Amino acid sequence: MKLHDLHNTVPRQARKRVGRGDGSGHGRTAGRGDKGAGARTGHTNRPYFEGGQIPLIRRLPKRGFKNPNHIEYEVINLAELEELFEAGTEVNAQVLQERGVMKKGDRPLKILADGELTKALKITADKFSASAKQKIEAVGGSCTVIEHPVYNEMERRAARKAAAAAEAKKD
Repeated sequence: MKLHDLHNTVPRQARKRVGRGDGSGHGRTAGRGDKGAGARTGHTNRPYFEGGQIPLIRRLPKRGFKNPNHIEYEVINLAELEELFEAGTEVNAQVLQERGVMKKGDRPLKILADGELTKALKITADKFSASAKQKIEAVGGSCTVIEHPVYNEMERRAARKAAAAAEAKKD
């Protein structure tokens, strides 16, 4: 057996050789039709092009608004902290993640006031609801807020905007 005797055993359809004369059946316009952008070289359609029909994305109704600056918090309620921790324990995102309470470690932690707290805990989080902070401090616990430059910048920007609006109202 020589190399020129080898052939592929998997059946494959031969490629269409266009523009090889009228006798081939694919001559003259080479399967591109007559005139128009599609008959020209270099023409390509966008993958979502619908032949000039109003595209699907323009036909569908647009609803709502997605704020690009919205921060998704991992929320933990006081009832969960009451069950999991002994009095005097230091609670933070890392400890909660080790215990399997926090699902995603990339989100900031917020403590909410659902449930009752009877133990004094030292809690460090990104944010506290006002009632949660009140309940924690009422039983002798402490609340420490983690300062984030990104969040602070957004808060500063919001404060500047509010001050500018108040100034504009004054005038």
